[in-house]
Amino acid sequence: MLNDLTLGPSQTCGAFRLVPLLRKQHRTDLRLGLAKSAGFAVDLSKVVYTSYIPHALVVEWNDGSAPLAAVGTQLGKARRASPVQGVFHRMAKRLDGNRLRFLPLHLAMDGLLALHFGGPTVQWGDFSRQAMSKGMSPRVETSVPGWAITGFEEALRVFEIHEGQTGVLVFVADALATAFAVPHPDDYRVLHDALLQDFFGELIWQYAILYPDLPPCEFPAAAEGIHGIVDLRAAVEVMRDEWHAFGRMAAAGVLDVPVTAETVYRAGPFRLERFIGSLNPADENHIGERILAPDGSVQYLKTFRLSAAQTRRAYLLKQLADHDWSLESIAKKHRLTPNDVMLQYANAGYGWMFHQHVLDAAKAWARRQG
Repeated sequence: MLNDLTLGPSQTCGAFRLVPLLRKQHRTDLRLGLAKSAGFAVDLSKVVYTSYIPHALVVEWNDGSAPLAAVGTQLGKARRASPVQGVFHRMAKRLDGNRLRFLPLHLAMDGLLALHFGGPTVQWGDFSRQAMSKGMSPRVETSVPGWAITGFEEALRVFEIHEGQTGVLVFVADALATAFAVPHPDDYRVLHDALLQDFFGELIWQYAILYPDLPPCEFPAAAEGIHGIVDLRAAVEVMRDEWHAFGRMAAAGVLDVPVTAETVYRAGPFRLERFIGSLNPADENHIGERILAPDGSVQYLKTFRLSAAQTRRAYLLKQLADHDWSLESIAKKHRLTPNDVMLQYANAGYGWMFHQHVLDAAKAWARRQG
């Protein structure tokens, strides 16, 4: 996914390992910054997405005939969430000129919550009237703001920003929490502290508490092999390759796993997408957003790591949609009984979807099976 970015040497602070993302060349026809007003709410017609949203991003683009200046916004000293300033009626809204305002990560979370939201397409007798008439509403997922994660603010404060850096991989207890990338180094310097206003899963919050210290990631060169500048330069290149390989291995869950993407907006030659991972419970799963350039390079990226429970809930909904909401079809694929399948959904919090007498019969069957 990060085809034109290289990974620099990691830096550790407490439970956090921060890996810089570097670009050798950057585009001048796409820039990203913070919206001037902070604090938003969202009210979408018919389907309601409700969340506290501390900040929005603005992307600006042109046809490449002249370089763009940095989007004129700064985070300043406000490192905490701000009062709600307005209400959005769209996740991405065109502003004057070639400028688009959108809500970071909320585009992706809205896609997750709306995943297979509509309910059964066929009136299967197992499902309740509520499931068939109102779909999967309501669906709720919890998150933790970055500034509430122990040690994150300090890690960002002491982090050395490299020349040419346009992003960062954030690991907590060596679990990838988020990948963040922007088009231009100046954009990253403006948005570095904005990571505190993003949201993270409860798993990441717990890891920061449970694993307060990490070993440094070092690949020292053997002193006996250094006999001059040429040898030293070669050893440095080997170390850089090892740093890059380590970062890619640790971030394989977001860099190398196929995703399902949906185009949200076309901004001139650029494409804003939201995506979701495989939802395989055996995999590390992320959701996120990205802006792709015409050459396929990722100019903007922000991801959110799903917990095992969040992945399983989404996976179960995907199974229903893939099998046209037929429990018999799901059971046949996995060599289970329909009762087994129904109880899996009930244990994941979806018991309300079924008629109570049907669910009671499945539970009675399970008790008889021991």
